[in-house]
Amino acid sequence: MFFALFFISSHLQGKRSWNTFEKSIVEVVAPFQKFIKHSIDITERLWLKYFGLINTHNENIRLKGELDSLKSLKYRYQELFTTNQRLQKLLQFKESTDQTVIAAQVIGKDPTGWFQSVIIDKGENAGIRENMPVVNAEGVVGKLVAVSYNYAKVLLVIDQNSAVDCIIQRSRDTGMVKGLSSKVCLLDYVLKSSDVRVGDVVVTSGLDRIFPKGIPVGEVIEVKDPPGQLFKEVKVRPKVDFSKLEELLVILKEDPLAGQLTEKD
Repeated sequence: MFFALFFISSHLQGKRSWNTFEKSIVEVVAPFQKFIKHSIDITERLWLKYFGLINTHNENIRLKGELDSLKSLKYRYQELFTTNQRLQKLLQFKESTDQTVIAAQVIGKDPTGWFQSVIIDKGENAGIRENMPVVNAEGVVGKLVAVSYNYAKVLLVIDQNSAVDCIIQRSRDTGMVKGLSSKVCLLDYVLKSSDVRVGDVVVTSGLDRIFPKGIPVGEVIEVKDPPGQLFKEVKVRPKVDFSKLEELLVILKEDPLAGQLTEKD
């Protein structure tokens, strides 16, 4: 086939037309040449598409990597932004009080699971002692019940073993906030004659000598007046969202219980 094409190409140089024999050869050989040319074209296109697909695939991988990197930066920015907002609120609280405070980070929950408590990253080396009050920008968090050199445990106000002496901010009636669940506390020892309404803000009274006076504890969400009982049944929703504790402030003050022990001695 190649010889025939070569023969025609070399023999016909300068001629303007083909004779009958030459036409016959062309008619036989040309379809094969057309097929070969078509096959080469298809192969070339497929080869180019293959490389194109490889390049596209590599480009997609590169773009996906850049997109993942941008998403990571976005999440980091959002985390820094929300952290900054929390710290700004803590700073505002710190500036609004005349108490000496120290910032601490929540690093875990009570490992035993028996108490509603958290572990913070500050301890005796930072000047922290037991029974010091712990707050955040929203209000009362709890008090320190165990302290090591660099860590401490905070018993949250939502724990059933917790008790905070409080007053109704509007009416100045008194009661004791005790833990019930992560979202509800009880305001015990509220006299029948007390003026307590849904929506009232409950703040610390300062009478327990642990929490300074006037720190928000919660908001009254339910008031019942059961017959035959000395006190009203009052439920309070805590001001603090205990599912999102991260940065806290420990109020540095003397342990009132330690003072009582010294007086007895």
